[in-house]
Parts: sequence; structure tokens; C-alpha cells
Amino acid sequence: MLAGVMAGFEGFFGVAGLVIVTPGQDTALVVRNSLAWGRRGGVFTALGVVAGQATWTLATGAGVSALLLASRPAFTAVRYVGAAYLVWLGAGSLVRALARPHREARVAGRSPAFAAPAAFREGLMSALGNPKLAAFFVSLLPQFVPRGGAALPILLGLGLVFCSMTLAWLIGYSFAVGRARRTLERSVLRRALEGALGATLIALGLRVATQRRSALKGRWLSVKCSRRAADDGAKAGRGAAHSRGRRPARSTRGRR
Repeated sequence: MLAGVMAGFEGFFGVAGLVIVTPGQDTALVVRNSLAWGRRGGVFTALGVVAGQATWTLATGAGVSALLLASRPAFTAVRYVGAAYLVWLGAGSLVRALARPHREARVAGRSPAFAAPAAFREGLMSALGNPKLAAFFVSLLPQFVPRGGAALPILLGLGLVFCSMTLAWLIGYSFAVGRARRTLERSVLRRALEGALGATLIALGLRVATQRRSALKGRWLSVKCSRRAADDGAKAGRGAAHSRGRRPARSTRGRR
């Protein structure tokens, strides 16, 4: 039992790490808010993203995420809301990038008391409106739960590990962009980067809007099949090695 749980966690670390380090809408949003509000804005954005991921984890444990994926209208509604929110954030970045310098300075100079809740809210809404997270938690997490084990605690534990890894990665982004923020204080360079991030968020929003439910599920199911094939190959290899190590039984026929 314990060996099965540890084996599941080992495989999960590799898959989760690959998913987390792949740049996406959460990374773009953390970079955007770190550039606008410094490290504080990036950290609170990361906390909002992780709060959204924790919500998806609890929803998966309760079976809500599976119902969402099974219901086309509900999935479409979440997809369109998340896409519209990303496009709205990206449009706001483009407006600031094209605004006059005195207006840009006024927006960037907002107090930390404003930055923290706004950044947290943006990260939370981005994660909750991301249908890929629902497909990830429903299609991928259960395969790392060993048979015969307590499924719900292990599933919640895997979700907690994923949230912790995401938080560490995004906070690292926040500190890196926060340190480079002083170098990017020049108006032209900063506005160019703001515009690029705005265009990226809009493109990601349009991609979410056009993403099909079957494509999302098929993506993680292909990962599941690859992992199952690897596990079967490993079991076959261990079985062959065990067979070679066994001595053939001596026949006792004809003996008296």
C-alpha cells in the first residue's frame, strides 16, 4: 500500500513539474502584475492562482469537476467566462501600453493596499475560469491513486502538492521580474513589454474560447495511456527478470 502511494507520488512529480514550468496564462498574469505592482503584486497573483487550483482540487474530490466536464453547457459557460476575463485583462494592458506617460505613471503608482486584493482577485479568477485545470484534475490526478487505497485523501494530497509546486514556481517568477523592474523603468521599454503581455493574454483568451472539451480530455488521457504503457513495460521487465532468476523444477517422474 505505502509502496504504491510512493510510486504514484514519484510519477506525479514528473508530470506536475512539466505542466507547471510550461508557460501559460498564469505565468503571463504573474509577470504582468509583477511588472505593474512589483513583487507584492506578483506574489498575491500567485496566491490567487493557487487558491483557484485548490478550489478545483476540492471540486474534483467532490465529483463536481467530472460533472462539469460531462455537461457541455456548463463547460462552455466556464470556458467563455474564463476567455472573456483573459481578453479583458489583456485589453487593459494594451490600453495602458498605448496610454500617455502621465496616465501610465498614475496607474503604476497605485498603493500596495490596492495592489494586493486586485492581484489576488485576478489570479483567482484566471484559475477558476481555466477549463484546462478541470480537465487536468479530473483526467490525470486519479491515475496516480493506487488501487485499494483511500482515494479522497490521496487525491487531495496530490492536489496540495501541485498547488505548492505552482506557488513556489510563480513566486520565483515574481521575484525575478520584481528585481528586473528597476531596469524596465524606462517608459518605452516598459510600455512595449506591457503591450506584449496584453497581446499574449488576449491570444490565450481566444485559445481558451476555441478549445474543445474533447481536445482537453484527450490531451490528458494520452498522458495517462503513456504512463500506463510505461508501467506495463516496467512490470513486464521485472517479471522477465524474476523468471530468469528462478531455477527450473526438477522432474520426479520415473523415480521410486
